[in-house]
Amino acid sequence: MSKDTVWKRNEVESPCIQICVVHPEERICTGCLRTIDEITGWSKMTPEQRSAIMEELPNRAPKLQKRRGGRNARLKR
Repeated sequence: MSKDTVWKRNEVESPCIQICVVHPEERICTGCLRTIDEITGWSKMTPEQRSAIMEELPNRAPKLQKRRGGRNARLKR
């Protein structure tokens, strides 16, 4: 192996996009769509566990699309 060769591990990369904000109701990160437990345990997960989470992430996105009511909801209180 030459000194210019970059060593890479063969593993599922993290979906983190460095926008770490946990949605108050859904309890998932608005950036990567993982739960806190998934984020903290990512480095200890098997490739199969990571792949299963990665497959599930697109199904979570619509949960964050819901509007919470905005100004009209506050005025009705």
